[in-house]
Amino acid sequence: MNTPLRTTNRRRLLASAWLSFVLLLALLAAWLPLPYAPATTDLAHVAEPPLQTAAAYPHHWLGTDPFGRDLLANLIFGARTALLVSVPAALFSTGLGLMLGSFAGFWGDTNLRVALGYWLASGSALLAAFLSFAGFWSTTAFLLLSGFTLVIVLATPRLRLLRHLAAFPADRLVMSAVALLESIPRLVLVLVMAAVQEASVFNLLLVLSFTYWTGPARLIRADLQRVKHLPYIEAARAAGLSDFSVLLRHALPNASRGVRTAFPLSIAALIGLETTLSFLGIGLPAETASWGRLMATVRLEPAAWWLIAEPGLLLLGTMLALRQLAGTRPTTV
Repeated sequence: MNTPLRTTNRRRLLASAWLSFVLLLALLAAWLPLPYAPATTDLAHVAEPPLQTAAAYPHHWLGTDPFGRDLLANLIFGARTALLVSVPAALFSTGLGLMLGSFAGFWGDTNLRVALGYWLASGSALLAAFLSFAGFWSTTAFLLLSGFTLVIVLATPRLRLLRHLAAFPADRLVMSAVALLESIPRLVLVLVMAAVQEASVFNLLLVLSFTYWTGPARLIRADLQRVKHLPYIEAARAAGLSDFSVLLRHALPNASRGVRTAFPLSIAALIGLETTLSFLGIGLPAETASWGRLMATVRLEPAAWWLIAEPGLLLLGTMLALRQLAGTRPTTV
């Protein structure tokens, strides 16, 4: 009997069942027959504990918060908010990390040669995007820099100086950006970036994405530095395939296993970040239901234990389930 393997399979099954349940609640939140909407206040039942009977009003099965809002509705819509923010942010940050980490790991600092004009245009576009997103520049300045980038792109094929090929130090640039971002505590960085943006789900998604790509980038860079020297990669190059074909068709499929394994952990971490920001009142509009914002209402009613226990259990169960799916499978003995 293989007890460790059976135990792991059982845990994975439970984790998958829990995540399926949370996902189903999130997807069907708008169609469930809930007695109250998340923002509806019932002033006759303020900070009501769970399972309290109410003769004249529909029952608040899981209680209410200090504003009289139904916890069941807010927990369900909070699950939708958590998934709506964390899953797209994890996909976007993983994709960005894969792209930048692939450039760094596969080409290094000397193997990728790019026309000088495109080199300058890329730097100009990245600078414009970053300064505009951070709120440091006006719209006019952003448009001027974007116009300059477009002029450089159009002029590169025509000007000999801009057509000059120069080595693109992909590894140095990417790892410098990784070191810069990871030198600042992620929560502090996210708080600063979210504070200067207008509160919205889309802006929060962008903030989380542009601060979480460093982990996937480091993973894929390390794996590609190992894979690119294997014999089958050399054979693909000898067969005449371009570097991009070798990377996409042969190197990446065999080097992305670590990123795929870490993807559930990325979702768990991003759910934790979204909940923390919501608890602090940053990132999401005030009318958006969130587990973190629900837990923050305990400040108004410290004795209301259910305001922490119920969203906390949902958050803990979801994060543990994601971590279980990301765990390694024990070998058979």
